[in-house]
Amino acid sequence: MPSNENTKSQIKSRQRVAQHGEVFTNPREVNAMLDLVRDESFRLDSRFLEPACGDGNFLIEVLRRKLSLLSSVKSSTEWEFKSLIAVGACYGIELLEDNVEACRERLYREVVGQMGRIGDLGDYGKSLRYMLRKNIVCGDALTYRTADNRPITFCEWTPIAGSMQFSRRDFQFDFLVNQTHQYSLFDEQGEAQSFDEPVRSYPPLHYTQLYKYGD
Repeated sequence: MPSNENTKSQIKSRQRVAQHGEVFTNPREVNAMLDLVRDESFRLDSRFLEPACGDGNFLIEVLRRKLSLLSSVKSSTEWEFKSLIAVGACYGIELLEDNVEACRERLYREVVGQMGRIGDLGDYGKSLRYMLRKNIVCGDALTYRTADNRPITFCEWTPIAGSMQFSRRDFQFDFLVNQTHQYSLFDEQGEAQSFDEPVRSYPPLHYTQLYKYGD
C-alpha cells in the first residue's frame, strides 16, 4: 500500500479508492508488521516482495532497516556496493504508473539521503536507478502481467564476493503459481530454487555498470 508521510490522510481521492482500492498505510502499522519478521528485515540480502506496493510505504521501511546496517561502513565504494545489495533485495508490483514512479524516486532519494552525497552520482547513480526500474514494476500481481501485457519478470541480483560485481538472472513472476510447491521468490540462502529455470542469465558486471545491461 502507498503512504503519505507528510499528512495524516490515508487517501489521495475518493475516486482512486473506488476505482483501485487505494488506501494509505500508516508507518506505525508498517513497522509493526515488519517487526514480525524483524531478523529478516534487518538482513542486507533478504528479499522482500510487495505485490501492491503503491508509492513504497512498506519498501521504504524495509530499505531503511537494511541501510541502517551500513552505518559503520567507512569506504564509499563498499557503501555503494552494499547499498545496491539492499536495493536489489526490494521488489514491488503496482497497478498505477504514477505510484510506480513515486516509489522508485522515493527509494532512490532514501539511498542518496543516507549516503550524504551531493551532486552527480555518476555511474553508481545510473545503476541505482536501473535496478529500481527493474525491481519496481508497473503491472497486476493477480494476472502476473505488466501494464503492457507482458509476463512480469524479476531480476535476481547476486553479489559476487570479493569482486564488487553482481550476477543477474531473470525469472518470471508467475512461477509462484505454476510451481505450486514453491512459495517464495528465492530460498532461505537467497538462491532461486533449482526447479525454476531462469528466463535469461547475464554475465557479471561491476556494480557501477549495471545500467549497461540496457534492457
